[in-house]
Amino acid sequence: MLSHISAFAQRFRKQILIAFDVVVVTVSYMLPWALIAGRTSFSEYNSLLISSCFFFVCCYEIVYGLMGMYDSLWRYAEIVEFFRLCVASAVAVSIFVVVTLLLWWEERRVPISVYFLSAMFASSLTLYSRLTYRMYRNTTLKKRLKASRRTLLIGAGDAASTLLHELAKNKSPEMNIICCVDDAPEKVGRSIMGIEIMGTTEDIPELVERCEIETILFAIPTVDDENKRRILSICNKTKCNVRILPDIVQLIANGGKDVLSRVRDVRVEDVLGREQIELTDLTNTLVSGKVVMVTGGGGSIGSELCRQIAACGPKRLIIVDIYENSAYSVQQELKRRYGSALKLDVCIASVRDSKKVDRLFARYQPDVVFHAAAHKHVPLMEDAPEEAVKNNVFGTYNVALSADKYGVGRFVLISTDKAVNPTNVMGATKRLCEMIVQALAQKSKTKFVAVRFGNVLGSNGSVLPLFKEQIAAGGPVTVTHPDIVRYFMTIPEAVRLVLEAGAMGNGGDIFVLDMGNPVKILDLAENLIKLSGFIPYRDIEIKFTGLRPGEKLYEELLMDEEGLRQTDNKKIFVGAPLKLNKDTFFDHLATLKQIAYSNNSDNLVQALIDLVPTFHHAENNYD
Repeated sequence: MLSHISAFAQRFRKQILIAFDVVVVTVSYMLPWALIAGRTSFSEYNSLLISSCFFFVCCYEIVYGLMGMYDSLWRYAEIVEFFRLCVASAVAVSIFVVVTLLLWWEERRVPISVYFLSAMFASSLTLYSRLTYRMYRNTTLKKRLKASRRTLLIGAGDAASTLLHELAKNKSPEMNIICCVDDAPEKVGRSIMGIEIMGTTEDIPELVERCEIETILFAIPTVDDENKRRILSICNKTKCNVRILPDIVQLIANGGKDVLSRVRDVRVEDVLGREQIELTDLTNTLVSGKVVMVTGGGGSIGSELCRQIAACGPKRLIIVDIYENSAYSVQQELKRRYGSALKLDVCIASVRDSKKVDRLFARYQPDVVFHAAAHKHVPLMEDAPEEAVKNNVFGTYNVALSADKYGVGRFVLISTDKAVNPTNVMGATKRLCEMIVQALAQKSKTKFVAVRFGNVLGSNGSVLPLFKEQIAAGGPVTVTHPDIVRYFMTIPEAVRLVLEAGAMGNGGDIFVLDMGNPVKILDLAENLIKLSGFIPYRDIEIKFTGLRPGEKLYEELLMDEEGLRQTDNKKIFVGAPLKLNKDTFFDHLATLKQIAYSNNSDNLVQALIDLVPTFHHAENNYD
């Protein structure tokens, strides 16, 4: 029943408001006559009263209509609407006074006090009725918003103003802005859209406690990365869920509209402290107009490689992957984005199959190959070392041999920091992959290079998706050791490095990224729990499970014997190629292949130790 009434009121809102004003203005005009004329002489003015009242009401309704008083949504009314109403009332009264004086000048039968009181009553009642309605709506909404999260707003600039304007029109059930902070001293103590600016960002922890804040909304999209990380670091000291407005470019592109829908959760990438890698025109030169093959093209690194390569306008892009679902997903994404402008082929194939790999190279004759196909999950590869060797080592060997055979211009191997002084089978196999490309580089016209970097956020099998799943399940979040540290970078950043390094390599190089400071996994887990709106150890437990087989506390990026020199890109370094005896190396590699396909794990690990002198494998990994 109530919903039907509400729907009717919404449908005939304008007509109802006009009828309401007619009644209010009529009463406003009649009341002064009743007070001044008196009961005994009221009938004496009957004719004049009716005609002048009709004209008084007409003046108000016509002027109100012409000045848009019935087009405004009064539940959202601001000072401009109320000022416009006052002006409209003044105009209506002025017209009425002028016309009635002209019509009834000789009779002078409309008392001056009637003009004054009727104008005051009509203007006041129409104004206060709207004010009362708006206050009622706000009070009702505030009661509803009690269930909303009490929110502190960071920033009192244009973005915050846009956000608050939208909140005033479309109340959010998720956030109730309580107070604001800004680092501009002149703004502190003032207010923005009725929200008090109660301090600077340094006052956030204290304000969170005092105002019982549950959510912090970061609304300074123009802030530089250093200050952004500083402010988010302060926020992480609180128990609040932290959300953020998007980049200012997105806001401008959207015309400042639908800001609320663009508010997102803070991601771990926002607080990592990573600077963007600056790329040169070498990247376009490497792949633009070229036939490019990406093995493992459906994986996290491989798929991002395909995206960035496609954006550079290759002659043809060939995606090779054994897992058809991921390959299909990337294929459809690129088709939607580029359509027929991108010549794209998807080949379901295993890099272990040397004959199939050879046929692919013979068919497509690629100019550039990015080899991203690999098994990379450390504990699983400890349990199945023969599979790591078959896929990582000899998959790489098959693709590299075909690249050499068919005259590929550049071959780029995706390597890992786990290849440095490896303590696990996966790291040892990736070190062998680096040795393979360095050995082939000594005798091939193909420019073989390797690119080594640390963990990438959000990649398949990485720690971040695992933490998110554990938090979503209510915990516990599992960390192997309280002191374990890792280097982190984003997937797009890693791929930019691969493209840049692939373009500058001369053959046999191992490129290394300056990845900044290592991050404690425990800090990462705690920050992710806080950013998800929970309190570590209280809402979400953190459980230490102990180091897994083959895992070490820290990863190294460069082996001592490789040396190091800086490239033209200040974030990319290159190690000198190792001196390898390619003849004996490939003989040992043939022996390793025989052992791997015999599926003898114990002999295989020993063979890896013999081939990779820096491999220090924990003997207790196997029973």
